[in-house]
Amino acid sequence: MIPKKIAVKDGNINFTTVNGEVVTFTLKFLRDECPCAGCKGETILYKHYAPPPRPPLVESSYKIASIKNVGTYAVQIDWKDGHNTGIYSWTYLDLLIEKQREEEIRKN
Repeated sequence: MIPKKIAVKDGNINFTTVNGEVVTFTLKFLRDECPCAGCKGETILYKHYAPPPRPPLVESSYKIASIKNVGTYAVQIDWKDGHNTGIYSWTYLDLLIEKQREEEIRKN
């Protein structure tokens, strides 16, 4: 997915792709899936290091302060609680589309 337009509205973020498809994530889902090492951990030389425990997220954790392009391959989201280390690549967002669909199927 390569978005042509990104819009935040009513607790959702909408990515409009170059072919006109609109992909929507809730801000909660996107924040909970933050790919940074502090949220997801990291793997070095085939060993996974879990992230340290973090304090519970609060209301401002799920609001966006700003979004910046990272080259032509990703966006970096600055959340209103100050968290800003997650880089959401287009490839990672494609994986999240599938994960979100799977979660919706499980709920129904």
